Order: sequence, then structure tokens, then C-alpha cells
Amino acid sequence: QVQLVESGGGLVQPGGSLRLSCAASGGIFSIVHLGWYRQAPGKQRELVASISGGSTNYADSVKGRFTISGDNAKNTMALQMNSLKPEDTTIYYCNALIRSGLSLSNLWGQGTQVTVSS
Repeated sequence: QVQLVESGGGLVQPGGSLRLSCAASGGIFSIVHLGWYRQAPGKQRELVASISGGSTNYADSVKGRFTISGDNAKNTMALQMNSLKPEDTTIYYCNALIRSGLSLSNLWGQGTQVTVSS
């Protein structure tokens, strides 16, 4: 069964950088769509960045600061976060829409905490 495993995250000072990674494993599949989301307590999960068909999309709040990347050959994706702000503090989740055979599956990583604080 395919699963996503996240790594990275942690504590960083305002203005600092972090890199989140996500790896898909556990079967034969192809990746259709990749994304990173975040969810603060009591709020809805929101899209941070995504890649689909080679095109990227970013939330206005992270444009120019975050960069999403994907490596289909290695089944990995990353989110490079620069110029971090305290309001970026929350849990981040990777997301992938994968095709295995004739079926599509929408998968989520386990989530990783990002804390931006001095």
C-alpha cells in the first residue's frame, strides 16, 4: 500500500529557512498531482503550494518565499520555505494524487510541525 512519509520541519527564527520533504513508497504507481497544505488549530486545511502537469501554484501568503519541487523518478517532493514568518507556524501536510493501475488514490503525509519563533 502506497504511503507518504514526511521529514523536516522544526523550530526556526523569523527570517530563517526550512525544507520539508515527502517520499512516496509501497507500490507501483505514478504521481498525478503533488501539494503541500497546512492546518492551524481550529481552522480548515489550506493549500500552500501544488504541482500539476509541470505547473506550480502558490497561496498568495507564501508567493516569493516558498518553492515546491517534485521528482517523479524518485517519488519525492519538497517544500523550500524561506523568509519564514511567525504566522507560518502550524502543521504542514504533503498530499499526492497517485495512479496505480486503473485506480486513483488521494494520499496524505502524517504532518510535520513548523514553528517560527524567536
